Amino acid sequence: MKNAGEILCIGSVLWDVIGRSRAVMRAGSDVPGRITRLPGGVAMNVAMTLRRFDLAPVLLTAVGEDPEGHELIAACDRMGLTTGMIYRSPDLPTDRYMAVEGANGLIAAIADAHSLEAAGAKILAPLEDGRLGSADAPYPGAIVLDGNLTEALLTEIAASPLFARADLRVAPASPGKAERLLPLLQSPNATLYVNLEEAGLLCQTRFDSAPDAAAALLERGAARILVTDGGGTAAHATPEGVLTATPPEVLVTRVTGAGDTFMAAHIAAERAGKPGQQALEDALTAAANYVSGDVPA
Repeated sequence: MKNAGEILCIGSVLWDVIGRSRAVMRAGSDVPGRITRLPGGVAMNVAMTLRRFDLAPVLLTAVGEDPEGHELIAACDRMGLTTGMIYRSPDLPTDRYMAVEGANGLIAAIADAHSLEAAGAKILAPLEDGRLGSADAPYPGAIVLDGNLTEALLTEIAASPLFARADLRVAPASPGKAERLLPLLQSPNATLYVNLEEAGLLCQTRFDSAPDAAAALLERGAARILVTDGGGTAAHATPEGVLTATPPEVLVTRVTGAGDTFMAAHIAAERAGKPGQQALEDALTAAANYVSGDVPA
C-alpha cells in the first residue's frame, strides 16, 4: 500500500556549488565570500523541503556510481529521502550546479545536468515495472517534475498513460529551460509553478505582474498555475479565479532554491488540507524564511 505521505520527485539531484558574497556584484567582480557544496537540484530541493513537512519523498533521477554519487546518495539517505529507485550508471558522472550570488541576487549560474538528460526515460522505470505503477495501474499520487528533464521526455510524459492518474506538480529549473514545459501546459492534471520571467517565456511576451501572467497562462490552456515575482505579489490561478498574496519583507541572504522551497511548501500546505489562500500565503512565508537564512540549506 502506498505511503499516505509519499510524493515522487522526478528530476535533478546533484551537487550545488554556490559562491556567496555580501558585496554587490557585476560581471567580472572579484570579491571575498563563502563557497559551499550542498545536495541540490530542483527535485532534491523540493524533496528536502517536503521531508521537513514530514512527507515521504521518493527520488527518481540519475546519479553516477562515482565517489561524488556515493556521497550524494549517502547524504540523501541521512535526510530520510527514499533513494532505492534512483537510476545508477557507471558510465555517467554525477551532475553538478554552480552559481555565484551577491547582495544584488544571482549573478550567474551553470547547470550541468547532462547525465540526467542522457539517462532519459530510464529514470522512469519504477513507474512502469510495477514497483510504483504500470500502464494498467498508473501511479495515483503526487509527482513533482522539473525542467531539467529534456523536452522530449516531458513531451513523452504529457502523453504517457503512466502519468494519467497523477497529481502533477511541474516547475522549470530556470528561465532558460522554461519552454521545455510547453508540452505539459495544457495537461488537465498538471499544476505549473513559474516565476514572472518564466511565465513570459511560456507566453512569448513580458508581464508586469504575476496576476496578469497567471491569467494569460490560463487562457493558453493551463488548468492551474502559480506565478511568483520575487518580493512582489504572487498569484494562484484556476478557471474559478485568481488568488493573490505578497511575501513578507526579509533581508535576502540567498536565492538559489527559493522557488523550489515555495513549491514544496505549497504542496505540503495543500496536503495538510489548507484552503487556497492560506496555502499560497504559507508557501510565500516559507520561501521568505528560506531566502532570509532562517531555514537551514
